[in-house]
Amino acid sequence: MTFSCKKIGLFLLPVFLLISFFAQAQMVKPPKWTFTLEPKELQVGEKATLVMDAVIPIGWYVYSNDFDKNLGPLLTEFEPAKSSDFAIASNLKPIDPKKKFDETWQGDVTYFMGKGRFEQPITLKVTNGTILGTLKYQMCSDVTNQCINFEEDIEVKFTAKEGSSSAASPEAAVTPPIQANTAEEKEQIADSIPEDSPFDLVEGPSSEEQGQLEGGQISKSGESEKGAADSQDFSSEGESESLWGFMVLAFLAGLAALITPCVFPMIPMTVSFFTGRSKSRAQGIRQAFIYGISIIGIYTIAGTAVAAIQGPEFANWLATHWIPNVFFFLIFIVFALAFLGMFELTLPSSFVNKIDAKAEKGGLGGVFFMAFTLVLVSFSCTGPIVGSILISSAGGELVKPVLGMFAFGLAFAIPFTLFAIFPEWMQRLPKSGGWLNTVKVVLGFLELALAFKFLSIADLVYHWGILDRDIFLAIWIVIFSALGFYLLGKIRLPHDSKLDHIGVPRLLLALLTFAFVVHMIPGLWGAPLKILSGYLPPITTQQFKIEEGTALGATSGNSEEIIKYGDLLKIPHGIPGYFDYEQALAAAKREGKPLLIDFTGHGCVNCRKMEENVWVDPQVLKRLREDFVMVALYIDERLELPESEWFTSSYDGKVKKTLGKQNADFQITRFNNNAQPYYVILDHQEQLLAKPRGYNTDIAAFLEFLDGASKEYKLRN
Repeated sequence: MTFSCKKIGLFLLPVFLLISFFAQAQMVKPPKWTFTLEPKELQVGEKATLVMDAVIPIGWYVYSNDFDKNLGPLLTEFEPAKSSDFAIASNLKPIDPKKKFDETWQGDVTYFMGKGRFEQPITLKVTNGTILGTLKYQMCSDVTNQCINFEEDIEVKFTAKEGSSSAASPEAAVTPPIQANTAEEKEQIADSIPEDSPFDLVEGPSSEEQGQLEGGQISKSGESEKGAADSQDFSSEGESESLWGFMVLAFLAGLAALITPCVFPMIPMTVSFFTGRSKSRAQGIRQAFIYGISIIGIYTIAGTAVAAIQGPEFANWLATHWIPNVFFFLIFIVFALAFLGMFELTLPSSFVNKIDAKAEKGGLGGVFFMAFTLVLVSFSCTGPIVGSILISSAGGELVKPVLGMFAFGLAFAIPFTLFAIFPEWMQRLPKSGGWLNTVKVVLGFLELALAFKFLSIADLVYHWGILDRDIFLAIWIVIFSALGFYLLGKIRLPHDSKLDHIGVPRLLLALLTFAFVVHMIPGLWGAPLKILSGYLPPITTQQFKIEEGTALGATSGNSEEIIKYGDLLKIPHGIPGYFDYEQALAAAKREGKPLLIDFTGHGCVNCRKMEENVWVDPQVLKRLREDFVMVALYIDERLELPESEWFTSSYDGKVKKTLGKQNADFQITRFNNNAQPYYVILDHQEQLLAKPRGYNTDIAAFLEFLDGASKEYKLRN
């Protein structure tokens, strides 16, 4: 009993919750660039090549520059500094980019994923000098529906030999920009920044450029690498840590699978098979290793198949559409009912028998098929766990499902291999018994709770109104209360053994479960529950909040004004606001306040984290309510507008019919960004008052952002 409860306490309770958190909250890091000059022997007056190599974070890609620039995405470009040390010889050249038809832009694009290379031909003008310039590019992820603009400063020193063409005139030494509009854009950006501005401004659009944007042209101004890092809360190790964290949780899930009723009894049976049929200990050890490697290989192949089936274009649909989310909800419910003992998940016996027959033939093939037999026989217990890992890793990533299944298979294979090598260890194993079914039931409760997250996403996007925040919490409170009573022995299910007493570890786990339940209860009346922010439905769906005594909702400063789309959309914490840009801008002018744009989404996890961890701060909340007119623009809102309001975007040439698509097009064309959350503050001339910000839960930094914009607004007025 002690063994089982320790395993449950250590491995089961956090596994599924944390896997889901890791799947949704990926930290982003910028690509790592290296810049070199080729060839090694450089000569003045001769052509050289500035080589730009990038290592791109997993799940992200960088657009190349050899497709139609009017299609939509920001093409990579090298902007050289004015210098007498070098001159541009020809355009920037991408080396072997990938090509695909992009559903978003409705055209063929080229891009780099994993690694990328660009080569810039140049002509050297001096024997000792420096290549200076800026590499501008856009990095995107279809998994998180984000695009981030970067500017990478380049400084490469060189030494060259004298050449016949080394005498260059000062005029020729001035390096022209690669694209004709670069200098013009820089002048426009400079014109848009007030000379007396005390605040660090973004390179926003000028008045002239603003007119162009209103006519449908695309703004090319973007954030610098520093600005993007500020807005996205970059961590150089964040994404790798998240991937490692997912692998650790998958490994723990593999360990949890070992102590299920379908797997645990097979450990001594399998070990006895190896020790009995092997002519020597060395042969038994060798076969045990092959057996373990085969198990890892089988699960890794399953992960590779999932990675091959899903793709970047599939990710956005998978994340927000009701069909996959309802499907995942039903799958988790089926898994939960199977674990709770309602029925058994089994594969066709004829298929299992054929594989088992091949295992009896012996040899390396026989060992592999024996591993395959183990995987198939244990399917009724491991299937839901494996399915949970694959679903959590779904979303267009190629590496995550492969590594997740590798980690699961590794944990699953290690005990079988070790016990085959050291059969005497089996004497220390606890005997099979009712505790194995307890493990299975606990997994069932967790699967049941997690199922409702998928239903919640579909409910939010399509406004079904069946799973508001308080209803979601009520369901979780009931499920985890039932789990607590089950651990205390107050609830018995079909396959449970009679329980005369419980061990101390099982009691502690029950107390931990009840503590979690008690923590959730205040959420029924509007408590923020920060540790679950981003996982629960947004607080705007809360039907009752005790401090207000009414349903939550956003209102304008003018109580008689009808808020466009206010019947569908809400702003949390009683913050007054709008959901239509033009209406909000008119209100800002009327009230004499800056306009704060919140680009958000129903399925945006980081948006909910900002609202529940930053906006709830009293100082932040006071400023949001009193100092700004807020407009929340939902980029995934599927409300179809009247045909008279449709328009064809000059950015991608597609007709924008829904409110969400129009908001997303507005964010891209006006601010050259499609990451959420994204906060923009404008004056009444629609000029930037502060550098836009993205996801960053630093409250002090967000206050500085708000106060800086307010100060700049007062200076301009």
